[in-house]
Amino acid sequence: MHSCKQDALNYHRAGRNGKIAIVATKPCRTQEDLRLAYTPGVAAPCLEIARSPDLSFEYTARGNLVAVVSNGTRVLGLGNIGPGAGKPVMEGKAVLFKRFADIDVFDLEVNSEKAEDVIKFCQLLEPTVGGINLEDIRTPECFQIEDVLCQTLSIPVMHDDQHGTAIVSGAALLSALEIAGKKIADVQVVFLGAGAAGIACAKHYRQLGVDPERMLMVDANGVIYSGRTEAMTSHMEPFARNTNLRSLTEAVRGADVLVGLSAKGTVTPEMLKTMAPRPIVFALANPEPEISPEDARAARSDVIMATGRSDYPNQVNNVLGFPFVFRAALDVRARAINEAMKAAATHALASLAREKVPDSVCRAYGVRKIEFGPEYIIPKAFDPRVLVWVASAVAGAAMETGVARQTFDLDTYRERLKQLGARLMHSS
Repeated sequence: MHSCKQDALNYHRAGRNGKIAIVATKPCRTQEDLRLAYTPGVAAPCLEIARSPDLSFEYTARGNLVAVVSNGTRVLGLGNIGPGAGKPVMEGKAVLFKRFADIDVFDLEVNSEKAEDVIKFCQLLEPTVGGINLEDIRTPECFQIEDVLCQTLSIPVMHDDQHGTAIVSGAALLSALEIAGKKIADVQVVFLGAGAAGIACAKHYRQLGVDPERMLMVDANGVIYSGRTEAMTSHMEPFARNTNLRSLTEAVRGADVLVGLSAKGTVTPEMLKTMAPRPIVFALANPEPEISPEDARAARSDVIMATGRSDYPNQVNNVLGFPFVFRAALDVRARAINEAMKAAATHALASLAREKVPDSVCRAYGVRKIEFGPEYIIPKAFDPRVLVWVASAVAGAAMETGVARQTFDLDTYRERLKQLGARLMHSS
Protein backbone atom coordinates (compact mmCIF):
# COMPACT_ATOMS: atom_id res chain seq x y z
CA MET A 1 0.00 0.00 0.00
CA HIS A 2 2.85 2.38 0.86
CA SER A 3 4.48 1.69 -2.51
CA CYS A 4 1.22 2.42 -4.32
CA LYS A 5 0.82 5.67 -2.40
CA GLN A 6 4.34 6.81 -3.18
CA ASP A 7 4.01 5.79 -6.83
CA ALA A 8 0.83 7.87 -7.10
CA LEU A 9 2.46 10.90 -5.46
CA ASN A 10 5.47 10.63 -7.77
CA TYR A 11 3.17 10.29 -10.78
CA HIS A 12 1.29 13.49 -9.96
CA ARG A 13 4.44 15.51 -9.17
CA ALA A 14 6.77 14.32 -11.95
CA GLY A 15 7.61 16.76 -14.75
CA ARG A 16 4.97 19.46 -14.99
CA ASN A 17 2.86 19.22 -11.84
CA GLY A 18 -0.61 17.71 -12.15
CA LYS A 19 -2.16 15.80 -15.07
CA ILE A 20 -3.47 18.39 -17.54
CA ALA A 21 -2.31 21.46 -19.47
CA ILE A 22 -3.69 23.98 -21.99
CA VAL A 23 -2.46 23.56 -25.55
CA ALA A 24 -2.95 26.14 -28.30
CA THR A 25 -4.72 24.81 -31.41
CA LYS A 26 -3.67 27.64 -33.75
CA PRO A 27 -0.13 28.83 -34.57
CA CYS A 28 1.25 31.92 -32.88
CA ARG A 29 4.73 32.24 -34.34
CA THR A 30 4.57 35.32 -36.56
CA GLN A 31 3.26 38.86 -36.53
CA GLU A 32 0.46 37.73 -38.87
CA ASP A 33 -0.54 34.97 -36.43
CA LEU A 34 -0.63 37.48 -33.61
CA ARG A 35 -2.76 39.86 -35.67
CA LEU A 36 -5.36 37.12 -36.25
CA ALA A 37 -5.25 35.49 -32.81
CA TYR A 38 -5.58 38.71 -30.84
CA THR A 39 -5.95 42.33 -31.76
CA PRO A 40 -7.19 43.50 -34.19
CA GLY A 41 -8.31 40.26 -35.86
CA VAL A 42 -10.10 38.80 -32.86
CA ALA A 43 -12.71 41.55 -33.07
CA ALA A 44 -14.25 39.85 -36.12
CA PRO A 45 -15.44 36.65 -34.35
CA CYS A 46 -16.40 38.71 -31.29
CA LEU A 47 -18.81 40.80 -33.35
CA GLU A 48 -20.20 37.73 -35.10
CA ILE A 49 -20.92 36.05 -31.75
CA ALA A 50 -22.49 39.26 -30.40
CA ARG A 51 -24.82 39.17 -33.39
CA SER A 52 -25.61 35.46 -33.04
CA PRO A 53 -24.55 33.86 -29.71
CA ASP A 54 -24.65 30.29 -31.07
CA LEU A 55 -21.70 31.19 -33.29
CA SER A 56 -19.55 30.80 -30.18
CA PHE A 57 -19.64 27.09 -31.06
CA GLU A 58 -18.08 27.92 -34.46
CA TYR A 59 -15.43 30.48 -33.52
CA THR A 60 -14.29 29.28 -30.08
CA ALA A 61 -13.42 26.03 -28.32
CA ARG A 62 -16.79 25.99 -26.55
CA GLY A 63 -18.23 23.23 -28.74
CA ASN A 64 -15.64 20.71 -27.50
CA LEU A 65 -15.32 21.97 -23.94
CA VAL A 66 -16.86 20.52 -20.77
CA ALA A 67 -16.60 21.93 -17.26
CA VAL A 68 -16.04 19.34 -14.54
CA VAL A 69 -17.46 21.11 -11.49
CA SER A 70 -17.11 19.99 -7.87
CA ASN A 71 -17.12 21.46 -4.39
CA GLY A 72 -15.32 18.47 -2.93
CA THR A 73 -18.04 17.51 -0.47
CA ARG A 74 -18.07 13.80 -1.39
CA VAL A 75 -14.86 12.83 -3.14
CA LEU A 76 -14.55 9.14 -4.09
CA GLY A 77 -14.57 7.19 -0.81
CA LEU A 78 -12.78 10.02 0.97
CA GLY A 79 -15.78 12.11 1.99
CA ASN A 80 -15.84 15.87 2.46
CA ILE A 81 -12.18 16.72 1.89
CA GLY A 82 -12.80 20.07 0.23
CA PRO A 83 -12.41 21.49 -3.27
CA GLY A 84 -8.61 21.77 -3.27
CA ALA A 85 -8.09 18.20 -2.10
CA GLY A 86 -10.59 16.99 -4.69
CA LYS A 87 -8.76 18.68 -7.58
CA PRO A 88 -6.59 15.64 -8.47
CA VAL A 89 -9.79 13.65 -9.05
CA MET A 90 -11.23 16.35 -11.31
CA GLU A 91 -7.97 16.52 -13.27
CA GLY A 92 -8.21 12.74 -13.60
CA LYS A 93 -11.70 13.14 -15.00
CA ALA A 94 -10.31 15.60 -17.54
CA VAL A 95 -7.72 13.03 -18.63
CA LEU A 96 -10.46 10.43 -19.20
CA PHE A 97 -12.62 12.83 -21.21
CA LYS A 98 -9.64 13.56 -23.46
CA ARG A 99 -8.33 10.01 -23.74
CA PHE A 100 -11.61 8.31 -24.53
CA ALA A 101 -13.57 10.99 -26.42
CA ASP A 102 -11.15 13.82 -27.29
CA ILE A 103 -13.13 16.29 -25.18
CA ASP A 104 -11.33 19.22 -23.57
CA VAL A 105 -12.07 20.01 -19.93
CA PHE A 106 -11.76 22.86 -17.49
CA ASP A 107 -11.77 21.34 -14.00
CA LEU A 108 -13.38 23.90 -11.71
CA GLU A 109 -13.42 23.50 -7.95
CA VAL A 110 -15.94 25.73 -6.18
CA ASN A 111 -15.08 26.91 -2.68
CA SER A 112 -18.57 26.63 -1.20
CA GLU A 113 -20.72 23.88 0.29
CA LYS A 114 -23.90 25.84 -0.45
CA ALA A 115 -26.01 24.45 -3.28
CA GLU A 116 -27.12 27.92 -4.32
CA ASP A 117 -23.49 29.01 -4.79
CA VAL A 118 -22.67 26.04 -7.03
CA ILE A 119 -25.86 26.66 -9.01
CA LYS A 120 -25.05 30.34 -9.52
CA PHE A 121 -21.46 29.52 -10.47
CA CYS A 122 -22.60 27.08 -13.16
CA GLN A 123 -25.24 29.47 -14.45
CA LEU A 124 -22.65 32.21 -14.85
CA LEU A 125 -20.34 29.71 -16.53
CA GLU A 126 -22.75 28.75 -19.32
CA PRO A 127 -21.28 30.99 -22.10
CA THR A 128 -17.86 29.37 -21.61
CA VAL A 129 -18.59 25.66 -22.10
CA GLY A 130 -20.64 23.25 -24.15
CA GLY A 131 -21.62 21.08 -21.17
CA ILE A 132 -21.24 20.63 -17.42
CA ASN A 133 -20.22 17.42 -15.63
CA LEU A 134 -21.08 17.68 -11.93
CA GLU A 135 -18.79 15.57 -9.78
CA ASP A 136 -18.30 14.51 -6.16
CA ILE A 137 -21.04 16.62 -4.61
CA ARG A 138 -22.82 15.22 -1.57
CA THR A 139 -26.51 14.42 -1.24
CA PRO A 140 -29.03 15.94 -1.09
CA GLU A 141 -27.38 19.05 -2.54
CA CYS A 142 -26.37 17.20 -5.72
CA PHE A 143 -30.04 16.58 -6.58
CA GLN A 144 -31.00 20.21 -6.07
CA ILE A 145 -28.04 21.49 -8.07
CA GLU A 146 -28.66 19.23 -11.04
CA ASP A 147 -32.42 19.78 -11.04
CA VAL A 148 -32.09 23.59 -11.09
CA LEU A 149 -29.34 23.61 -13.70
CA CYS A 150 -31.25 21.28 -16.01
CA GLN A 151 -34.24 23.63 -15.76
CA THR A 152 -32.30 26.87 -16.27
CA LEU A 153 -29.43 26.10 -18.66
CA SER A 154 -29.54 25.42 -22.39
CA ILE A 155 -26.45 23.17 -22.37
CA PRO A 156 -26.26 19.53 -21.24
CA VAL A 157 -25.69 18.93 -17.52
CA MET A 158 -25.06 15.54 -15.94
CA HIS A 159 -24.08 14.49 -12.42
CA ASP A 160 -21.88 11.53 -13.28
CA ASP A 161 -21.93 10.00 -9.79
CA GLN A 162 -25.64 9.48 -10.38
CA HIS A 163 -26.21 8.87 -14.05
CA GLY A 164 -22.87 7.42 -15.13
CA THR A 165 -23.25 4.66 -12.58
CA ALA A 166 -26.87 4.12 -13.59
CA ILE A 167 -26.06 3.92 -17.31
CA VAL A 168 -23.22 1.43 -16.98
CA SER A 169 -24.73 -0.75 -14.27
CA GLY A 170 -27.98 -0.74 -16.25
CA ALA A 171 -26.13 -2.28 -19.18
CA ALA A 172 -24.63 -4.90 -16.88
CA LEU A 173 -28.12 -5.64 -15.57
CA LEU A 174 -29.58 -6.22 -19.04
CA SER A 175 -26.75 -8.59 -19.91
CA ALA A 176 -26.86 -10.45 -16.59
CA LEU A 177 -30.61 -10.97 -16.87
CA GLU A 178 -30.20 -12.48 -20.33
CA ILE A 179 -27.51 -14.86 -19.06
CA ALA A 180 -29.62 -15.78 -16.02
CA GLY A 181 -32.69 -16.33 -18.19
CA LYS A 182 -34.82 -13.81 -16.31
CA LYS A 183 -37.25 -11.15 -17.55
CA ILE A 184 -36.66 -7.62 -16.33
CA ALA A 185 -40.32 -7.05 -15.45
CA ASP A 186 -40.35 -10.09 -13.15
CA VAL A 187 -37.22 -9.65 -11.06
CA GLN A 188 -37.03 -8.50 -7.45
CA VAL A 189 -34.28 -5.88 -7.08
CA VAL A 190 -32.73 -4.67 -3.83
CA PHE A 191 -30.66 -1.48 -3.73
CA LEU A 192 -28.21 -1.19 -0.86
CA GLY A 193 -27.49 2.52 -0.53
CA ALA A 194 -29.90 5.43 -0.92
CA GLY A 195 -27.43 8.12 -1.91
CA ALA A 196 -27.03 9.79 -5.29
CA ALA A 197 -25.97 6.65 -7.15
CA GLY A 198 -28.53 4.37 -5.50
CA ILE A 199 -31.47 6.63 -6.26
CA ALA A 200 -30.28 7.30 -9.82
CA CYS A 201 -29.85 3.57 -10.49
CA ALA A 202 -33.34 2.85 -9.15
CA LYS A 203 -34.84 5.52 -11.41
CA HIS A 204 -32.91 4.29 -14.43
CA TYR A 205 -33.76 0.63 -13.85
CA ARG A 206 -37.39 1.64 -13.66
CA GLN A 207 -37.00 3.23 -17.09
CA LEU A 208 -35.39 0.03 -18.36
CA GLY A 209 -38.40 -2.03 -17.26
CA VAL A 210 -37.97 -3.07 -13.63
CA ASP A 211 -41.33 -3.07 -11.85
CA PRO A 212 -41.22 -0.30 -9.17
CA GLU A 213 -43.26 -2.51 -6.86
CA ARG A 214 -40.52 -5.14 -7.06
CA MET A 215 -37.85 -2.72 -5.88
CA LEU A 216 -36.67 -2.38 -2.31
CA MET A 217 -34.18 0.26 -1.17
CA VAL A 218 -32.10 -0.17 1.97
CA ASP A 219 -29.85 2.36 3.68
CA ALA A 220 -27.88 2.41 6.93
CA ASN A 221 -31.17 2.63 8.84
CA GLY A 222 -32.74 -0.38 7.12
CA VAL A 223 -35.46 -0.81 4.52
CA ILE A 224 -37.10 2.35 3.22
CA TYR A 225 -40.75 1.59 3.89
CA SER A 226 -43.98 3.56 3.73
CA GLY A 227 -44.34 5.60 6.87
CA ARG A 228 -40.69 5.58 7.85
CA THR A 229 -39.69 8.92 9.37
CA GLU A 230 -36.09 8.29 10.40
CA ALA A 231 -33.42 9.76 8.06
CA MET A 232 -35.80 10.24 5.13
CA THR A 233 -35.45 12.75 2.27
CA SER A 234 -37.85 13.78 -0.46
CA HIS A 235 -35.74 11.89 -3.01
CA MET A 236 -36.12 8.66 -1.05
CA GLU A 237 -39.91 8.91 -0.68
CA PRO A 238 -40.78 7.53 -4.16
CA PHE A 239 -38.96 4.32 -3.25
CA ALA A 240 -40.70 3.73 0.07
CA ARG A 241 -42.65 0.46 -0.15
CA ASN A 242 -45.58 -0.91 1.79
CA THR A 243 -43.69 -3.79 3.40
CA ASN A 244 -43.03 -5.35 6.77
CA LEU A 245 -39.40 -6.03 5.87
CA ARG A 246 -36.98 -3.94 7.88
CA SER A 247 -33.42 -5.22 7.41
CA LEU A 248 -31.13 -5.99 4.50
CA THR A 249 -31.08 -9.63 5.55
CA GLU A 250 -34.86 -9.77 5.20
CA ALA A 251 -34.92 -7.73 1.98
CA VAL A 252 -32.49 -9.93 0.02
CA ARG A 253 -34.30 -13.18 0.84
CA GLY A 254 -35.63 -14.44 -2.50
CA ALA A 255 -34.31 -11.38 -4.40
CA ASP A 256 -33.00 -11.80 -7.94
CA VAL A 257 -30.73 -8.75 -7.99
CA LEU A 258 -28.70 -6.97 -5.30
CA VAL A 259 -27.11 -3.64 -6.23
CA GLY A 260 -24.61 -2.46 -3.64
CA LEU A 261 -23.72 1.23 -3.58
CA SER A 262 -22.70 1.50 0.04
CA ALA A 263 -19.58 0.32 1.89
CA LYS A 264 -17.17 -2.56 2.36
CA GLY A 265 -18.44 -5.64 4.17
CA THR A 266 -22.12 -4.73 4.31
CA VAL A 267 -23.18 -7.92 2.49
CA THR A 268 -22.47 -11.37 3.94
CA PRO A 269 -22.22 -14.78 2.26
CA GLU A 270 -25.23 -15.89 4.32
CA MET A 271 -27.34 -13.19 2.67
CA LEU A 272 -26.43 -14.42 -0.79
CA LYS A 273 -27.39 -17.98 0.12
CA THR A 274 -30.99 -16.82 0.61
CA MET A 275 -31.30 -15.11 -2.79
CA ALA A 276 -33.17 -16.60 -5.75
CA PRO A 277 -31.49 -19.04 -8.16
CA ARG A 278 -28.87 -17.46 -10.48
CA PRO A 279 -28.59 -14.30 -8.38
CA ILE A 280 -27.12 -11.11 -9.81
CA VAL A 281 -24.90 -9.17 -7.40
CA PHE A 282 -23.35 -5.80 -8.18
CA ALA A 283 -20.99 -4.90 -5.30
CA LEU A 284 -19.95 -1.44 -6.46
CA ALA A 285 -18.44 0.15 -3.35
CA ASN A 286 -14.89 1.38 -3.99
CA PRO A 287 -12.15 0.58 -3.34
CA GLU A 288 -13.49 -2.44 -1.42
CA PRO A 289 -16.82 -4.01 -2.49
CA GLU A 290 -19.70 -4.87 -0.20
CA ILE A 291 -18.70 -8.51 -0.59
CA SER A 292 -15.65 -9.85 -2.40
CA PRO A 293 -16.16 -11.92 -5.54
CA GLU A 294 -14.30 -14.77 -3.84
CA ASP A 295 -16.73 -14.83 -0.91
CA ALA A 296 -19.72 -14.37 -3.20
CA ARG A 297 -18.78 -17.31 -5.40
CA ALA A 298 -17.97 -19.48 -2.40
CA ALA A 299 -21.50 -18.83 -1.15
CA ARG A 300 -23.21 -19.09 -4.56
CA SER A 301 -21.56 -20.87 -7.47
CA ASP A 302 -24.37 -19.61 -9.73
CA VAL A 303 -23.86 -15.90 -8.95
CA ILE A 304 -23.31 -13.35 -11.71
CA MET A 305 -21.04 -10.77 -10.12
CA ALA A 306 -19.83 -7.26 -10.94
CA THR A 307 -17.74 -4.80 -8.94
CA GLY A 308 -16.26 -1.34 -9.41
CA ARG A 309 -12.71 -2.71 -9.51
CA SER A 310 -10.50 -3.28 -12.53
CA ASP A 311 -8.82 -6.38 -11.08
CA TYR A 312 -12.04 -8.45 -11.23
CA PRO A 313 -14.24 -9.36 -14.20
CA ASN A 314 -17.24 -7.14 -14.99
CA GLN A 315 -16.00 -3.76 -13.82
CA VAL A 316 -18.84 -1.24 -13.68
CA ASN A 317 -16.73 1.74 -14.66
CA ASN A 318 -18.27 5.14 -15.40
CA VAL A 319 -15.64 5.70 -18.09
CA LEU A 320 -17.84 3.47 -20.26
CA GLY A 321 -20.49 6.19 -20.12
CA PHE A 322 -19.72 9.84 -19.52
CA PRO A 323 -17.09 10.49 -22.25
CA PHE A 324 -19.33 9.11 -24.98
CA VAL A 325 -22.57 10.63 -23.70
CA PHE A 326 -20.93 14.07 -23.69
CA ARG A 327 -19.23 13.39 -27.05
CA ALA A 328 -22.63 12.91 -28.62
CA ALA A 329 -24.24 15.76 -26.67
CA LEU A 330 -21.57 18.18 -27.86
CA ASP A 331 -21.67 16.96 -31.45
CA VAL A 332 -25.44 17.50 -31.77
CA ARG A 333 -25.23 20.64 -29.58
CA ALA A 334 -27.81 19.18 -27.25
CA ARG A 335 -29.75 21.40 -24.89
CA ALA A 336 -29.89 18.62 -22.30
CA ILE A 337 -29.05 15.01 -21.55
CA ASN A 338 -32.47 13.41 -21.23
CA GLU A 339 -33.70 9.99 -20.14
CA ALA A 340 -33.89 8.71 -23.71
CA MET A 341 -30.20 9.51 -24.23
CA LYS A 342 -29.22 7.70 -21.02
CA ALA A 343 -31.30 4.66 -21.97
CA ALA A 344 -29.74 4.66 -25.44
CA ALA A 345 -26.27 4.56 -23.87
CA THR A 346 -27.28 1.63 -21.66
CA HIS A 347 -28.76 -0.40 -24.51
CA ALA A 348 -25.75 0.32 -26.73
CA LEU A 349 -23.34 -0.98 -24.09
CA ALA A 350 -25.46 -4.06 -23.47
CA SER A 351 -25.71 -4.80 -27.21
CA LEU A 352 -21.97 -4.34 -27.74
CA ALA A 353 -21.21 -6.87 -25.01
CA ARG A 354 -22.86 -9.53 -27.17
CA GLU A 355 -20.61 -8.82 -30.16
CA LYS A 356 -17.42 -10.73 -30.93
CA VAL A 357 -14.51 -9.07 -29.12
CA PRO A 358 -11.62 -8.12 -31.44
CA ASP A 359 -8.24 -9.76 -30.89
CA SER A 360 -6.72 -6.31 -30.27
CA VAL A 361 -8.94 -5.84 -27.22
CA CYS A 362 -8.10 -9.31 -25.93
CA ARG A 363 -4.39 -8.53 -26.27
CA ALA A 364 -4.82 -5.26 -24.40
CA TYR A 365 -6.17 -7.25 -21.46
CA GLY A 366 -3.66 -10.08 -21.74
CA VAL A 367 -6.17 -12.83 -22.55
CA ARG A 368 -6.69 -15.09 -25.53
CA LYS A 369 -10.45 -14.79 -25.79
CA ILE A 370 -13.31 -12.76 -24.30
CA GLU A 371 -16.85 -14.03 -24.73
CA PHE A 372 -20.28 -12.88 -23.57
CA GLY A 373 -21.10 -14.78 -20.39
CA PRO A 374 -21.08 -14.54 -16.58
CA GLU A 375 -17.56 -13.03 -16.55
CA TYR A 376 -18.12 -10.63 -19.45
CA ILE A 377 -21.40 -8.74 -19.22
CA ILE A 378 -20.19 -5.25 -20.17
CA PRO A 379 -17.57 -4.07 -22.67
CA LYS A 380 -14.00 -3.36 -21.64
CA ALA A 381 -13.00 0.26 -21.08
CA PHE A 382 -10.25 0.13 -23.75
CA ASP A 383 -12.50 -1.31 -26.44
CA PRO A 384 -12.48 1.42 -29.16
CA ARG A 385 -15.91 0.31 -30.37
CA VAL A 386 -17.54 1.77 -27.25
CA LEU A 387 -17.05 5.30 -28.62
CA VAL A 388 -18.81 4.43 -31.87
CA TRP A 389 -21.68 2.42 -30.38
CA VAL A 390 -22.53 4.66 -27.43
CA ALA A 391 -22.00 8.10 -28.96
CA SER A 392 -23.97 7.26 -32.10
CA ALA A 393 -26.83 5.80 -30.05
CA VAL A 394 -26.94 8.85 -27.77
CA ALA A 395 -26.78 11.25 -30.72
CA GLY A 396 -29.64 9.41 -32.38
CA ALA A 397 -31.76 9.62 -29.24
CA ALA A 398 -31.00 13.34 -28.89
CA MET A 399 -32.13 14.00 -32.44
CA GLU A 400 -35.25 11.84 -32.08
CA THR A 401 -36.34 13.58 -28.89
CA GLY A 402 -35.76 17.12 -30.16
CA VAL A 403 -33.00 18.28 -27.78
CA ALA A 404 -30.39 18.45 -30.58
CA ARG A 405 -29.64 21.81 -32.18
CA GLN A 406 -27.89 20.01 -35.04
CA THR A 407 -28.96 16.91 -36.94
CA PHE A 408 -26.89 14.72 -39.27
CA ASP A 409 -26.73 11.30 -40.89
CA LEU A 410 -25.87 8.68 -38.28
CA ASP A 411 -23.97 6.42 -40.69
CA THR A 412 -21.68 9.31 -41.58
CA TYR A 413 -21.33 10.13 -37.89
CA ARG A 414 -20.32 6.54 -37.09
CA GLU A 415 -17.54 6.76 -39.66
CA ARG A 416 -16.32 9.99 -38.06
CA LEU A 417 -16.33 8.29 -34.67
CA LYS A 418 -14.38 5.30 -36.02
CA GLN A 419 -11.72 7.66 -37.34
CA LEU A 420 -11.61 9.50 -34.02
CA GLY A 421 -11.33 6.22 -32.13
CA ALA A 422 -8.44 5.08 -34.32
CA ARG A 423 -6.65 8.39 -33.76
CA LEU A 424 -7.12 8.20 -30.01
CA MET A 425 -5.79 4.64 -29.92
CA HIS A 426 -2.65 5.60 -31.83
CA SER A 427 -2.01 8.75 -29.79
CA SER A 428 -2.43 7.09 -26.37
